[in-house]
Amino acid sequence: MKTQATPDITPTFSTARFSVAPMLDWTDRHCRYFHRILSKNALLYTEMVTTGAIIHGKGDFLAFNEEEHSVALQLGGSNPVDLATCAKLAVERGYDEINLNVGCPSDRVQNGRFGACLMGEAELVAQCISAMKEVVDIPVTVKTRIGIDDQDSYEFLVDFVRTVSEKGGCDNFTIHARKAWLSGLSPKENREIPPLDYPRVYQLKKDFPHLTMAINGGIKSLEEAEKHLKYLDGVMIGREAYQSPYMLAEVDNRLFGCDVPIIKRSDAVKAMFPYIEAELSKGTYLNHISRHMLGLFQNMPGARQWRRYISENAHKPGSGVEVLEAALAKIPAHLDV
Repeated sequence: MKTQATPDITPTFSTARFSVAPMLDWTDRHCRYFHRILSKNALLYTEMVTTGAIIHGKGDFLAFNEEEHSVALQLGGSNPVDLATCAKLAVERGYDEINLNVGCPSDRVQNGRFGACLMGEAELVAQCISAMKEVVDIPVTVKTRIGIDDQDSYEFLVDFVRTVSEKGGCDNFTIHARKAWLSGLSPKENREIPPLDYPRVYQLKKDFPHLTMAINGGIKSLEEAEKHLKYLDGVMIGREAYQSPYMLAEVDNRLFGCDVPIIKRSDAVKAMFPYIEAELSKGTYLNHISRHMLGLFQNMPGARQWRRYISENAHKPGSGVEVLEAALAKIPAHLDV
């Protein structure tokens, strides 16, 4: 009598379980390619792109590499027709998710009537989400704050989520656990001064158990991420994932239940070489790519020399992968684990 082996069962998780936040001037396609080498499962976001740039701009604001999947396009805008147009274009280009920015507090964003100020216009946000969902078959999600200015009660947040989910059909929210001050604070200060309120986001998930809820804001380690995942569906990490990107190398095993070898830092650098050489042949400058790799050896002996060598040489005409090879030589080999 034959016995059948029990197949290995790998837990399946939503792509929202761990993501790298959209960050202006940082999470461009070169950054995302590098991050994907470190983690196969993390959801990666573009920088916020405005509908005006996509519809009227001269550049290709939707370019990305096939290797980046799963990748989400974050849109900035408040015109349902324009958002639907951009969402449709994004699907045609192969994006996996559309995310509406309802969290950025900068003056420039407010003047365009999008970002965090839209929290005060829940009905309009619902219309925007509904318009996009009508023309695409991929997830349409929202990234928002817990409040704006003096509209910072829990009831205000509940009303916003209820309106956008019930009238707009949005079932996936990422909540930055700080409110935003729309005047008086810079975007940087808005990331640091308003106090974090994680329990408020936990309560939101309890009150909307059928919605996918991820948390963002002030999270600096995978240990912290694991704690949040006891209460929520997902965690989004921003600046820490960019400044210390090697944390991403453990994401697949620790947060997605995978059992895969963790890539060495030096191997991650070398895995970038074919991509870098292909980009250089198209006219891309090395420093446009290497700047995203500066934090790879953060808090290790040789890290400062690694950063300095790249910073001093990657911008020079004709610079290629030999710059990174020389920078790697600054790291003690026995520490590259």
